[in-house]
Amino acid sequence: MADWVWEYEGYDPGEERLRESLCTLGNGYLATRGAASEAAADETHYPGTYVAGCYNRLTSVIGGRRVQNEDLVNLPNWLPLRYRVHDPERPSGAGGWLTPDGDELTGYRQTLDLRHGTLLRRLRYTDRHGRVLHVEQERLVHMGDPHLAAMRITFRAEGWSGTVELESGLDSAVANTGVARYAALSGRHLIDRRTGAAGPDTVWLSCRTTTSEVRVAMAARTRAVRGAPTGSGQRLTESAVLRTLTVPVAPNAPVTVEKTVAVYTSKDPAMSDPTQAALDGVARAPEFGKLLASHHTAWEHLWREAALEVPGEAGHILRLHLFHILQTLSPHTAELDVGVPARGLHGEAYRGHVFWDELFVLSYLNLHFPEVSRALLHYRHRRLPQACRAAADAGRAGAMYPWQSGGDGREETQTLHLNPRSGRWLPDHSRLQHHVGSAVAYNVWQYCQASGDTDFLYTKGAEMLVQIARFWADTAVLDPDHGRYRIRGVVGPDEYHDGYPGTDRPGIDDNAYTNVTAAWVLDRALELARTLPEPRRRELFERVGLDRAEPERWEDVSRRLLVPFHRGVISQFEGYGELAELDWDGYRARYGDIRRLDRILESEGDSVNRYQASKQADALMLGYLFAPAELAGLFRRLGYALDDDVWRATVAYYLPRTSHGSTLSELVHGWVLVRARRAEAWRHCQEALLGDVADVQGGTTGEGIHLGAMGGTLDLVQRGLTGLETREDALWLDPVPLPELSGLSEYRFSVRYRGHWGVALRVRAGRLWISVPDSEESPIEVRLADRSLSVSPGESRWVPLPPG
Repeated sequence: MADWVWEYEGYDPGEERLRESLCTLGNGYLATRGAASEAAADETHYPGTYVAGCYNRLTSVIGGRRVQNEDLVNLPNWLPLRYRVHDPERPSGAGGWLTPDGDELTGYRQTLDLRHGTLLRRLRYTDRHGRVLHVEQERLVHMGDPHLAAMRITFRAEGWSGTVELESGLDSAVANTGVARYAALSGRHLIDRRTGAAGPDTVWLSCRTTTSEVRVAMAARTRAVRGAPTGSGQRLTESAVLRTLTVPVAPNAPVTVEKTVAVYTSKDPAMSDPTQAALDGVARAPEFGKLLASHHTAWEHLWREAALEVPGEAGHILRLHLFHILQTLSPHTAELDVGVPARGLHGEAYRGHVFWDELFVLSYLNLHFPEVSRALLHYRHRRLPQACRAAADAGRAGAMYPWQSGGDGREETQTLHLNPRSGRWLPDHSRLQHHVGSAVAYNVWQYCQASGDTDFLYTKGAEMLVQIARFWADTAVLDPDHGRYRIRGVVGPDEYHDGYPGTDRPGIDDNAYTNVTAAWVLDRALELARTLPEPRRRELFERVGLDRAEPERWEDVSRRLLVPFHRGVISQFEGYGELAELDWDGYRARYGDIRRLDRILESEGDSVNRYQASKQADALMLGYLFAPAELAGLFRRLGYALDDDVWRATVAYYLPRTSHGSTLSELVHGWVLVRARRAEAWRHCQEALLGDVADVQGGTTGEGIHLGAMGGTLDLVQRGLTGLETREDALWLDPVPLPELSGLSEYRFSVRYRGHWGVALRVRAGRLWISVPDSEESPIEVRLADRSLSVSPGESRWVPLPPG
């Protein structure tokens, strides 16, 4: 496959859901799975269309209990376009509808063009009379105008003449049914359906969500642009609207039909009537060729700002990852009130919710599309009052951000979850992952360091940092026996351990990741309080009701939070070292894939809480967030020594005790091992790269991609391999070799840094090249392990790197 093409040869029903996810087309506002336009939702196909931030809440009855769940809504399906060939031997003259699942299919190829953001499907059918029909369909979701989508379909008859009948429509008889384990939950979000026609070639459909009352409208224009139709019509039902065409086909006389769709909702800015907006949008849309040209131009602009060149297969996969990041979080996202959906706009897993995945995505976006990062942080700031109410309801000060967020920022984490292996519904304590607040604070700080956006830092950013710091200072309780503050009853990023064996109290105590990041937040809040301009500091403290004594407690807590150790390594949490060891070899021999070890043990009547076994070793996450010197400084501030020997021992301890049940786990391990120059780094990096394209978790990618893991692999090249940091008004670089990825060739990328657009970086064995485009901006300060230098606008230079 070419570097810019992702291609599948042959039709495989068992792989269709995976291909649909990976061939999703989107523009940051709207996304549609790469489903067959000829098929409706069934066990093989799942056409899904999603608008960013369009959520709805339904109530289900599970085990006699009423449970509410909010979902990213599967909107009306705009894809339907099916066709059949006139069969003179049938009384009606109509043959059966042709689909990839029928016996007539004799050839299939699906090509995703990453450079231009299009999906091309080529199908060949041979009917019972031996007549061959070639069908070519090209599809786009417009990157320039976020409300438009289109497809062009061409029919070619091989050695025969006849007619083809087409049905092109919009279908609102859809539901959220894309995740099998949610089957017991209510999934019908759309009501008040209306359909209509506007002229001979345009139909429209409108509906609204049941509780959030978002009005959704689509209009579709279908016309033949090559070949003269011999018949046409329209058919309207309560939930669907169809435009029909009959076109003659003959050898050397291809017929082409174009379908152009406009999508609007009542949540859109400057919106009065979504139906009229959709009709106006589709009426003004140019023909497919012009749409395609402007769509290509928009993608060229994106790729220019997100340039990334890595040799080999890894570079090919990284480009696919970048493609999906840009389709989910594009410059259009900067105009919306949305967060980072953990599974992209590609499916319904996790119900489209926002977790902590921005931690793995914003680090990339900060240096390419800072306006998008800022908008994603605005999403968190708009929900700060809700986070403060949640903290108050829990008896805490400050802001307690939810583990799962959706439309309004309340906690969306379910109270029950299904173990599909045992069929049992179990209590879900993952809402105790309060470390999500530290992730929000980290993202605020990193964005401002990379962009130099002090306006945001001193206003909305400061409000979030201060309120998150207040939460941690109030949550930490001084233990006189230890002489240290403790944070009890939480769940760490590991997620496997949600309680101690033999107890009913949920949560574990003194999770190392939670406590260290809480200390970091408190330290950053203190630094910000010192550096804020006096008028703004006074205004902020008055606005949030901050007692001047509170920063004194922040100082004390930030220096005396407990970090547990055992056997000379950092403990994942207090008591981790006392848990039983798991028979890893035995479980692998019995089950093969044990990534979801928690489900396996529960199905056996056991619990992962009893074992030193992690879904992802969250103690090692500290090495992902913080460079070695900064991490050592954090521990030193807390009164602990963390030298290279202790860290290496900690890494070595958790490597064999991790099942990698999260797609983020291999990424974090690869990152940490690269920075530690460990030989096994590449194996974990490779697993992270293959996570979605090979569907290593067995079916999960078909429910939506893993956006955090994709963003993290990009950041592995951008920051992990280069040691790139943005702090103290400088670019810090400390490249490390990873021969399997870079080989003898160089890898290169560009970043946007504090007003400098397109700062180019190239890393080659022993050398670093940096080029700053010409501008009126100030020179960039670059700091390496053994020197500092200043690179002025318009200057390029090779810099020798210190030996590893």
